[in-house]
Amino acid sequence: MDEKQRVEELQDTDFKYVMQDTGNIYIGARLTYAELMEQEMLPFKMKTIIQHYFLKETSLETMLESEFYYLEKGSFLYETFAQLRIKVKVNVLTEKKSLFGKKKMVYTEKILTLKELTEMNLARKKASGMIIREIIVSKLGLMTFSV
Repeated sequence: MDEKQRVEELQDTDFKYVMQDTGNIYIGARLTYAELMEQEMLPFKMKTIIQHYFLKETSLETMLESEFYYLEKGSFLYETFAQLRIKVKVNVLTEKKSLFGKKKMVYTEKILTLKELTEMNLARKKASGMIIREIIVSKLGLMTFSV
């Protein structure tokens, strides 16, 4: 493996993680469902929900980033994600003015609800340069979800 491939592989792993705090589970959006199922930090109940609900509508090779980018309101996956009170951390291009009035485009971070994310059509997502970085699962939503 040459140096360029190794650097690309390392950069890709920057958004492949599972972390938790007292209220939420944070999942890197570059994980596929197969990689997510292998994560030991992911609670058993979440793995069960993935097996019994998500994988009936999608495949193990699907990356979470593309799953949420193309998610449609009213779909079975949308309703399941809504029950888990999922939010999505995204980066979008916004215009920023410098002190001297120059305008430049910079990425800013936003946390969107599923409703806000799905209300944006695909053209608007592409125009804003949206990059989905993280999926935030509410532990309360996970606790109240009945399998």
